[in-house]
Amino acid sequence: MKKILIINGHPNPSSFNFALTDSYKKGAIQSKAQIETITISELQFNPNLQFGYQKRTELEPDLLDAWEKIKRADHLVWIHPVWWGGLPAITKGFIDRLFLPGMAFQYRENSVWWDKLLKGKTAHIITTLDQPGWYYRLFFGRPSVNQLKKSTLEFCGLKPVKVTYIGVIKMADETQRAKWLKKVFDLGLSNK
Repeated sequence: MKKILIINGHPNPSSFNFALTDSYKKGAIQSKAQIETITISELQFNPNLQFGYQKRTELEPDLLDAWEKIKRADHLVWIHPVWWGGLPAITKGFIDRLFLPGMAFQYRENSVWWDKLLKGKTAHIITTLDQPGWYYRLFFGRPSVNQLKKSTLEFCGLKPVKVTYIGVIKMADETQRAKWLKKVFDLGLSNK
């Protein structure tokens, strides 16, 4: 049985990202996958990595629980909006505080190389946009995807990391939103 962790990075519970999260979860449950969720905005933690990697800040209980969920998962599904080309601040803070040396990766002594401590896991990024996905890729270089996919998940060993763009959100009517919800339900059903 596939173990899937759905991570919702939108801070607003009335956002379309929460509907997408629910839709993916319903599909995955129907497929008989084992599901856990993290709603980052509900966690109690300081998102500021105050000392960088020079000094370890103790992880709050919610972050310790989130890390246990990440370790148990075979597949991580990240659902978040793109704001100013990047991740919401709370999602970036979650990554900064949790994807740490000795946990998600490990630098090698006297080397520029590192060990990827999350090998064997896969991921899917489902991101909402107020522009077409092709435009975000072509004209902006998809910075949020580069940051989360390449500089975080693949850096820590997750592979493959797939990406699904949902947008243009601000111009979508209920018919279009229903199509996107069905698309994300099907991703959950197929465990992608």
